[in-house]
Amino acid sequence: MKTPMLNFLVVTVAFLSLSSCGVDKSEVKERQKPNIIFIMADDHTSQAIGAYGSRLAKLNPTPTIDRLAKEGILFENAFCTNAICTPSRASIITGQYSQANGVLDLDGNLPADRQYLPIEMNKLGYQTAVMGKWHLKDAPEAFGYYKVFYNQGEYFNPVMREKGALDSVSNYKLYKKTGTFPGKRYEGHSSDVVTDASLNWLKNIRDKSKPFMLLHHFKAPHDMFEFAPRYKDYLEDVTIPEPASLWDNQNNGSIATKGINGSLMDTIGSSVGKRNVIRNMGQHMEIDPNLSDDEYKRQAYQEYLKRYLRCVKGVDDNVKRLFDYLEKEGLMDNTIIMYTGDQGFMLGEHDYIDKRWMYEEAMRMPFLVRYPKMIKAGTRTDAIVNNTDYAPTIIELAGGKTPSYMQGNSFSELLETGKEPENWQQSTYYRYWMHMAHKHNNPAHFGIRTKKYKLIFFYGEPYRDDLVHWKGKKKRPLFAMNTPAAWEFYDLEKDPKEMDNKYNDPAYAEIIQQLKKDLKEKRKSLNEEDAKYPNIQKVIEDNWDK
Repeated sequence: MKTPMLNFLVVTVAFLSLSSCGVDKSEVKERQKPNIIFIMADDHTSQAIGAYGSRLAKLNPTPTIDRLAKEGILFENAFCTNAICTPSRASIITGQYSQANGVLDLDGNLPADRQYLPIEMNKLGYQTAVMGKWHLKDAPEAFGYYKVFYNQGEYFNPVMREKGALDSVSNYKLYKKTGTFPGKRYEGHSSDVVTDASLNWLKNIRDKSKPFMLLHHFKAPHDMFEFAPRYKDYLEDVTIPEPASLWDNQNNGSIATKGINGSLMDTIGSSVGKRNVIRNMGQHMEIDPNLSDDEYKRQAYQEYLKRYLRCVKGVDDNVKRLFDYLEKEGLMDNTIIMYTGDQGFMLGEHDYIDKRWMYEEAMRMPFLVRYPKMIKAGTRTDAIVNNTDYAPTIIELAGGKTPSYMQGNSFSELLETGKEPENWQQSTYYRYWMHMAHKHNNPAHFGIRTKKYKLIFFYGEPYRDDLVHWKGKKKRPLFAMNTPAAWEFYDLEKDPKEMDNKYNDPAYAEIIQQLKKDLKEKRKSLNEEDAKYPNIQKVIEDNWDK
């Protein structure tokens, strides 16, 4: 991909006017590089952003974030490669898929020598900083500055570790062992605290003569959806629209998600209502269990969505605080602003909560970019991008080239032209490595998505050797067991809500065979095959042609 020619006219004029004064031309060029702010909320799904036009859009939950779509570009087909926090964040920072960067699940870590995005941006003369949720175990030492939560972070009065204040590895081990650690506690709601940290860095810490890349990461709206008290009345008297699939899931799913003859309906996939007896949102929302099934589900959904959207409102209001600062300082139009979530989130679709699934609501990431010097206002694109593409794009926007070790592709040309580049990728790969974890009980699976179709293979096996060969004294737990293997196929043009699994429909046999071929090739090219996991490889071989 070509590197966009950013603001060369302004730079040329600056050269001519300043050369007579003895100012070094390289310093002028350095100052003309665009600033970059990458804003990421945790579990902020596209359904809860007004600009995406979902059933929640009329509630106007995100007027500030919507501004990015009005004045920039909205990506309709941005996806994560694994809808779970730590692996998604690792892919964003490394530009690599999970097997390449080594972060397969929530236990993965990313040491400083593999924090590739800040490493490359430092080389390009950028000041680099990250604030808020990091969730990659090792501290973000490759950044010039950081102030981040431990692990998930707390919604209220969070403790944050700061660059230079502690040794990341030894103190994380201390924290895991004792529950205590050096650091400073900051009073207030986490969304406010993170924004305070970013504004303080922007105002008082950075070198204002140099370009910057700031990663601003909210904890909200991650469960358990603890909103700031000022939002307690927000949407209180509103009935939140329900997705139809909350009540009738039709032909979505397979024996992999339901069990043979529905035997696993009460176990797989945490639910809104009482369907899942192990984990459901009604339990978290403390809904009266004596209510009828329908009323229990209805009340659980309303409380769930209101708490979630109150957290979203706090995010949107704090994004406005950032925008206000940029505008006051005259930085708004020379700052590339990106907004995303680390994955999507199920808001009751298919009677599911949380993320993890390859279904649209969990796999799709919101992604919006504003930079009026390059991007035409009101642009929308259906080009397929994923979170491994973000680092290469940021690097090229900063004037660099995508490193050969990154697997993602820069879409900087798309931002500049508004058009999908010639020979651009026509599909994206997804893999959820964890299996039946955290009582959400999602089976392990992988698949491929094009603009028209989606093919998913649920292999239903743990990858960790200690779980495959369970030797615990207690009864074998769910996360160490296998679940039924099955394929699912959805025609997204005819069935965008994924309500009709057409895998066994003869009319699609030829398309499915081609997708399997493409999937096999993509797994090989991305180093996502399973030679190291013979139990998984056997399931794949036994079921590939079924």
